[in-house]
Amino acid sequence: MKLRKQVTVCGGAIFCVAVFSLYLMLDRVQHDPARRQSGGNFPRSQISVLQNRIEQLEQLLEENHQIISHIKDSVMELTDTGAVSPSGHLPFKSANGSWVLPFDGHPTFLAVKPQDCQFAVASRAKTDVQMLDVYSLLKFDNPDGGVWKQGFDITYEPDEWDNEPLQVFVVPHSHNDPGWVKTFDKYFTDQTQHILNNVVVKLAEDPRRKFIWSEISFFAKWWETADVYKQEAMRKLILGGQMEMVTGGWVMTDEANAHYFAMIDQLIEGHQWLERNLGITPISGWAVDPFGHSATMPYLLKRANLTSMLIQRIHYSIKKHFSSTRSLEFMWRQAWDTGSSTDMFSHMMPFYSYDVPHTCGPDPKICCQFDFKRLPGGRINCPWKVPPKAVVEANVAERAQLLLDQYRKKSKLYRSKVLLVPLGDDFRYDKALEWDQQYINYQKLFDYMNSHPELHVRAQFGTLTDYFSALYKAYGVAPGSRPGDFPVLSGDFFAYADREDHYWTGYYTSRPFYKSLDRVIESHLRGAEILYSLAVANARHAGMEGRYPVSDYALLVDARRSVGLFQHHDAITGTAKENVVIDYGTKLLRALIGLKRVIINAAHFLVMKNKEFYRFYQTEFYSTLSQLLPLLHPSELLIAISSCLSTLPVQLSPQWSSGTQMSAEVFEATFMVRLPALGLAVFHLYDSADSPMTFRSDIVLRLPSQSITARALDPLPVRSQPADSQTFYISSQTLTLGFSGTTGLLESIKRKDDNLEVKVHMQFMVYGTRPSKDKSGAYLFLPDGKAKPYNQKEPPVVRVAEGPLFSEVVAQHQHFQQTVRIHNVPGVEGLSVDMTTMVDIRDQTNKELSMRLVTSIQSGDVFYTDLNGFQIQPRQHHPKLPLQGNFYPMPSQAYIQDSRHRLTLHTAQALGVSSLESGQLEVILDRRLMQDDNRGLGQGLKDNKKTANRFRLLLERRSPGNKMDSTTTSFPSTVSHMTDALLNHDVLALPVLPKRRGVPPLQTFAPLKSVLPCDFHLLNLRSIQSQQDPQSPSQYTALILHRLALDCGFEAQNLGFNCTTTEGQVGSVDIFSFLEINSSTVAGSLFKQGPALDSDWFFSRLVRPVPFEDRFFFSFYYLFRFLIGFSLIFVII
Repeated sequence: MKLRKQVTVCGGAIFCVAVFSLYLMLDRVQHDPARRQSGGNFPRSQISVLQNRIEQLEQLLEENHQIISHIKDSVMELTDTGAVSPSGHLPFKSANGSWVLPFDGHPTFLAVKPQDCQFAVASRAKTDVQMLDVYSLLKFDNPDGGVWKQGFDITYEPDEWDNEPLQVFVVPHSHNDPGWVKTFDKYFTDQTQHILNNVVVKLAEDPRRKFIWSEISFFAKWWETADVYKQEAMRKLILGGQMEMVTGGWVMTDEANAHYFAMIDQLIEGHQWLERNLGITPISGWAVDPFGHSATMPYLLKRANLTSMLIQRIHYSIKKHFSSTRSLEFMWRQAWDTGSSTDMFSHMMPFYSYDVPHTCGPDPKICCQFDFKRLPGGRINCPWKVPPKAVVEANVAERAQLLLDQYRKKSKLYRSKVLLVPLGDDFRYDKALEWDQQYINYQKLFDYMNSHPELHVRAQFGTLTDYFSALYKAYGVAPGSRPGDFPVLSGDFFAYADREDHYWTGYYTSRPFYKSLDRVIESHLRGAEILYSLAVANARHAGMEGRYPVSDYALLVDARRSVGLFQHHDAITGTAKENVVIDYGTKLLRALIGLKRVIINAAHFLVMKNKEFYRFYQTEFYSTLSQLLPLLHPSELLIAISSCLSTLPVQLSPQWSSGTQMSAEVFEATFMVRLPALGLAVFHLYDSADSPMTFRSDIVLRLPSQSITARALDPLPVRSQPADSQTFYISSQTLTLGFSGTTGLLESIKRKDDNLEVKVHMQFMVYGTRPSKDKSGAYLFLPDGKAKPYNQKEPPVVRVAEGPLFSEVVAQHQHFQQTVRIHNVPGVEGLSVDMTTMVDIRDQTNKELSMRLVTSIQSGDVFYTDLNGFQIQPRQHHPKLPLQGNFYPMPSQAYIQDSRHRLTLHTAQALGVSSLESGQLEVILDRRLMQDDNRGLGQGLKDNKKTANRFRLLLERRSPGNKMDSTTTSFPSTVSHMTDALLNHDVLALPVLPKRRGVPPLQTFAPLKSVLPCDFHLLNLRSIQSQQDPQSPSQYTALILHRLALDCGFEAQNLGFNCTTTEGQVGSVDIFSFLEINSSTVAGSLFKQGPALDSDWFFSRLVRPVPFEDRFFFSFYYLFRFLIGFSLIFVII
């Protein structure tokens, strides 16, 4: 009855506030002096504003109604279950034995406007080529194509170019890996600096010479070491068009494992460097070495104002098909685009590689003769045993005719009479001799061709943009527009195979430890960027900029570049030599330490009530969370955690040093709090002799034999019992999980609101590698057949822990430990299954460990994976492909579904995934391989580390009457978006170390004026570098928002916060409480400053209603786990 009264009072108060707000608003309108001056006639703009405000109030009243209804439903639910708390504020067990948390006074609701659900079900723009259809069409066989082994014989008529001569652009380039078999710094010292020094000298010798460069990480390092004369000479070459910077990213990013946060960040870093130092903007994209291509990349380049792009590593069967249909150049459109706004003109290279033998035409034996670095007497030669010949007057006609024949044959694969011919390879042009060999000999060939009009060819050196510009000019269209009848394509280009059944699908998982570390540091980088920007803005607002360590910006720059460097296609992929991997790891660790310092200083400043004390405590206030805080004494195992308002319930659990051995020094305290969005909250931990708010986990050890004993520490008792084959269960308010009594692994999931129990049988499988010459390695996945079940000699020890805030099952196997936890809390945290798989296969030989989920979902041969955490790509299992050809990258999630359920596996690290049979999802967790796979690395994968793979498993039920997605597009639900954010953006806990002077007064920091719509994600709040000092921030900060597309076809669940949408409208001035926001457009490049724009235009145009999948941050319920010891500040970013 008391609860009913509280609900009534709460609901009535909310209603009164809404009505009173409406009254005040109308009263303000009536007495506004500006309106009185207009004689009572409202200007049209003011009427529009008033109408919008009234609509907002109407929505607020509707939301209040939903709140009251939700509270009423909650009360009825508690009444029906007989759940009555004896004390009114403590967790308690209901009549059926399950734990129930008391109502926290924060009613929640989901109010997604119907218009914001329409995008997911809208009709898509028609495309000429859909990659899913291409996969269904092709046989993926490999017949011998003659001189072009993976293609076909090409013929032409001699008079085809009589009316329109062939234009040939030979584009010299040097592909510089920022780390592979050498470290980044070693490559720079040995080769890269010499290449760029030669650019300055050799391009200046002849204005007809051209060159392109893509890796800004290397170029920036060279620039810093070059004197002013070299810098000026290089600037002149670039501004004069002889040297072109292509793509402009910090690296040529991997496109399979990289997350779009990092892809954008490294692109911004490179573009900002070019803008600041050279005043230029990249126009064309160049990606010759990533191992497969994602549809995310053309979208990002399009939004960075590039007009064209080139790609290379694509399955040889697809290249052959595109060549035969003359579809190698196309407009690449996002599959979810309802129009053509995302179209990006793309050029696909047709042959095996980007080296000289595979770029002039279809016959590598002939093309190799025109790689003049291979002239007799050099260090490298042609494998086809026919060496190049220096071009002299006596042979120029014959050599020109031979080369022109290859040019003409290659041009027959394209629709235009403009031909692109790359001229380069890895780390080429590091010697002055090669410059002379290539440029002098080719110029003689060009001069001969151009001086003989009967050949109908114009050949020259060119940049990538020279080629694209000529093509656009030939068709009379603007750069980036669709030329003539060129096809429109949607889809992606995974998985990549370069020959036979050699699929490059192993690198989706290779070195998972570093893939996981990358995502942890990305999350810290995002958090540090946001907190630093807010702290500097706050300090400026308070007139204390001189007191705040603005110099922390140098740490941000270092971290950006270290994270950017790791996005390189031989870094995050796990395909570098061991010493190079260590170098990457050292850089990432240094970045992490720096980011923690930035976060600590910013959090310190923002939570202090009296900022005058800031300098006094600056160097001694916080410690990081990397330490283990000691337990005082077992008898003092009663603690309390309080906020400024009340003491919070705490669940205490032991930490385990082995499967049955409890740690005597450390334990885990879990509590539930509500945090401000993007903010900071302070909580105090203290000893309590007898706290009713402290609850101990109920722990049971299921032991496989009587010879194993459990050792408990009072007062955390542990019960043990013999293991049996019977299924056992753990439950929360929303979920019930079933587990195998034999293995301790998950067997089923049942939602509270669904009578149907869904089979989710977890299995661990092992792949070997084939016994033939070609074996699995860092790049390739070449298994010896289907996976075999994982077996170990001794049955596992299984621990079961249950309590008011969470319950978990831990299965301790020989090579992995599987922890499955459910949180008994309202909101997103309690709607999914929290899983951690600790993998250690360091004693294995040529084995790959996978986790397979076998479910009762009737998914058929269709499953879904994400691309870069940005969008969802439908996949189809094809029996005509080898097993390894059906694996795809999974940077953030994969799911299967049928007409009733969707099961999504969210991941905190990029891994390889497949669905080999209906109802299955399978993830490769780690790979230990003893040999090289003959792709240039020269090593296997033998540096494995004990790695924690973190997942969230989300089971959703489709609403009655809602159909499944189309075959070409799919989108996560609101809950799925939130779950992804929960997994990938952990709350940071900062323990306070109190000194003798004590801790100064601290306060909660909540920077947002209002909560963002829940279909928006704040991707970053990035302080822009100063033009004068790259190690200092300017007055500008880049606010990057991302609107998410929602699949509203699933039953709504309690998200734990008020979720509303606004049809894509966000008022820029209403976001932050102390930031002055000047809206400006992205002009020319990523975050090149443009003219000020109307804020509504900025947010309606820049932040589009498009289906991107990514992270959310709002006032969630969270469970925080930490090791007890001091006061904590929690950061929600």
